[in-house]
Amino acid sequence: MKHMKNGKFLVFLLAVLVVVGCDEGGGESSRQREVELKPSPTANADSLYQYVADQVAFGPRVPNTRAHQNAAEWFVQKFESYGAQVQVQAFDAVTYDGTAVDLKNIIASFNPEVKKRILLAAHWDTRPFADQDADDAYAPLDGANDGGSGVAVLLEVARQLSISSPTVGVDMILFDGEDWGEHAEKGGTELPNGLDSWWCLGSQHWSKNKHKSNYTAFYGILLDMVGAPNARFHYDNVSQENAGRILDKVWSIAHTKGYQNYFKKQAGFAGITDDHVFVNKYALIPMIDIIDYQKGTFMPAWHTQNDTLENISKETLAVVTNTVLAVLFNE
Repeated sequence: MKHMKNGKFLVFLLAVLVVVGCDEGGGESSRQREVELKPSPTANADSLYQYVADQVAFGPRVPNTRAHQNAAEWFVQKFESYGAQVQVQAFDAVTYDGTAVDLKNIIASFNPEVKKRILLAAHWDTRPFADQDADDAYAPLDGANDGGSGVAVLLEVARQLSISSPTVGVDMILFDGEDWGEHAEKGGTELPNGLDSWWCLGSQHWSKNKHKSNYTAFYGILLDMVGAPNARFHYDNVSQENAGRILDKVWSIAHTKGYQNYFKKQAGFAGITDDHVFVNKYALIPMIDIIDYQKGTFMPAWHTQNDTLENISKETLAVVTNTVLAVLFNE
């Protein structure tokens, strides 16, 4: 996905970019000061890129397709090969156009005996139509970035955790049904009772029906569209309002690692609808969103047929993964 709300689900940039703390060009505050970091694993950029390539090779991971089913089976196998305890939360849903879909949230847990847990998430499905494409607004997408990149980060984190373990427990959720939403040409459709949005079906379901009835996490990090060249990650209003301390912590760790060009300590947009909205609202777990947003919109290939492997950056994937790993190993 992602879209912004202004009553018509249009993307917009805030008129003024608000800098949190002090200006990045000078001065120092407690919200920007570099933090001392413990050692953490280093991501393999080639491995990350291959995870995206492997997903794209299945074809568009649109619910109800063979590619979707094959990808789900592959995710389970990969997580299990890295020593995770894996659960598949299967459920039925209906999309805005009345399509009945079989969806699967995939949950992988590391250090399941540890009480303090960190939740990492991404969506793994791809949008069934490229409604931002000038040539064919109904073509399915490869979803290399929008879907594939966030999953690639989680798979590489999982691989690293199979080698070296942090002191905290880590749960990873691949949310399904995030990106069907509504077609831009179709307009709004009345929602049924119990559904907040046609987007993010998997996170809405899991947040109200957790894989463990008493499950909670210290905080969560959502990864979405984290593979484009020259990506820029700004603060979003949902993360600021619900998990501001975690937002500052993650961005500060990224700055300490030298990733200031990627992680901007600025409020870049408001009104976003993404999976963390429902994790915050219903699961009551403070979750932030690492998502590429710049120049008034999302990455250039957003919801177009250009969301392909050729538009994925190994460097961006590694920057995000190294940041997440540093967060986990500094708990």
